[in-house]
Amino acid sequence: MSLQLSPYLVMNGDGREAIQFYEKALDAEILFNQSLGEMCENSDYPIPAEAKEFVGYASLKIGDSILRVSDSHPGQPHQVGNQVTICISTDDEEKTQRIFEALQDNGQVKMPIQQTPISPSYGIVTDKFGVTFQIYTKINL
Repeated sequence: MSLQLSPYLVMNGDGREAIQFYEKALDAEILFNQSLGEMCENSDYPIPAEAKEFVGYASLKIGDSILRVSDSHPGQPHQVGNQVTICISTDDEEKTQRIFEALQDNGQVKMPIQQTPISPSYGIVTDKFGVTFQIYTKINL
């Protein structure tokens, strides 16, 4: 079973600019980049026209590491200083669920485990130390 940790940056509408910056500054290679409009076009949560070009999900390879980037969804608060989370990916839905449940002990669930366009099991939890984790089961992106 695979388990991987990577930083996840949540930007405030300037995700495309951040990706371009990291491409140049860190010699990043874009592995995947999908707009919020593309990602949510058949969603129960319609995206306002002004946010359709925001970054829905991007994955950048920097050296031997992966950096994940997205813009915050419309209506979600964005606070500078809290825009970096840790992304935990597994290749097993049961393992994803176990990790999520363990981290929520005395923490706060931001998004319960659920199926999303990028994963069959995805959730967000802030642990009792105030560290926010995005936990998901991998699909090929």
